[in-house]
Amino acid sequence: MTAAQRQRGWIGLIGLLIALVLVALLAQTVLKTYGLLPGSDAAANAGPRGVGAVGPAPADPTVAAPAAATPIERARGVEQQLQRDAQDLARRIDESAK
Repeated sequence: MTAAQRQRGWIGLIGLLIALVLVALLAQTVLKTYGLLPGSDAAANAGPRGVGAVGPAPADPTVAAPAAATPIERARGVEQQLQRDAQDLARRIDESAK
């Protein structure tokens, strides 16, 4: 057995370690760019991430009525909308077939 054959395992291991270090450095750079690592420039300039003080939304009388409150009423509303959509689709198909 020659010396090069005996050292082949160590050379591969060192190559893998060098590749691992390169990937770690690139990942660190990307994480700093996205501001996910502490001490990065993007994290310092981003501002707070949480939700600030939120109060109730002002009442607007021009907005449509709120959705039905009970699950049964919502399901009926969805069923009615599906029926209207099916009728509309059938009408469009009939018109295009003529």
